[in-house]
Amino acid sequence: MSANVRLALFFLPFAALVAALGYWNINSPSENELPALTAAENTIDFFAKGTHTLQFNQSGALHYELSSPRIEHTQHDDITLLLQPNLLLFRGNELPWKISSERSLVSPGGTQVELSQNVRIERTDEKGRPTILSTEQLFYVPDTEYAHTPLAVKIEAANGITTGVGMQTYLNESKMHLLSNVRGRHDVR
Repeated sequence: MSANVRLALFFLPFAALVAALGYWNINSPSENELPALTAAENTIDFFAKGTHTLQFNQSGALHYELSSPRIEHTQHDDITLLLQPNLLLFRGNELPWKISSERSLVSPGGTQVELSQNVRIERTDEKGRPTILSTEQLFYVPDTEYAHTPLAVKIEAANGITTGVGMQTYLNESKMHLLSNVRGRHDVR
């Protein structure tokens, strides 16, 4: 399955939720309330609490599992905010990537995702060795599977710790570039 199709399947539940809730009008505002609603540019048009989403690939295997205690959508700018999102990204593998942060903003159409505050990406390999990447902000472009940050990055692996400032990652090519001030401490075994 192509990366673009997998990515589209990843954001499909968000798009469906936004479309369904956008057309579903629970409480029609009275004419007296309309000026107040249109005056506020960041009015939340829907929210959901305690969300849990599972997405399967075409062969029926689990592609990802996403949970968030609260999701909010603002109508004016079409931005979706996920509070404390936790994502298990399997990508056809039994050992998932675990991605979490305090906040995540999804741009209109899901073209970019910004993870912020205590961003943590971790994975354990087949031998039980953990790898943990942490930073304070990470931008992800789903269509190209490209992620980047201008901020400090720390990578903890079984054989040591690497730090740097700025990072570019090409997920579909499994390439990561630390841009400056790269430092490492590696343990010899």
